[in-house]
Amino acid sequence: MADDDKDADAPRKAQVKGAAASRKRQSAAAKEDAHVSQVLRTVYQRAVDEDIPSEMLDLLSKLD
Repeated sequence: MADDDKDADAPRKAQVKGAAASRKRQSAAAKEDAHVSQVLRTVYQRAVDEDIPSEMLDLLSKLD
């Protein structure tokens, strides 16, 4: 009878393991997304902080 109880618990244990693995994947994916977001923010901020080249300023002044 005890063997029947173990067999009955097998699907539940597999489901629990699957849920834990899913959470780990989601957590890893969330960390990766956060890292990518941070890198993109850094690249964007560097681009915003760059000086406008004098050649570009000269061209812009000719448009007026």
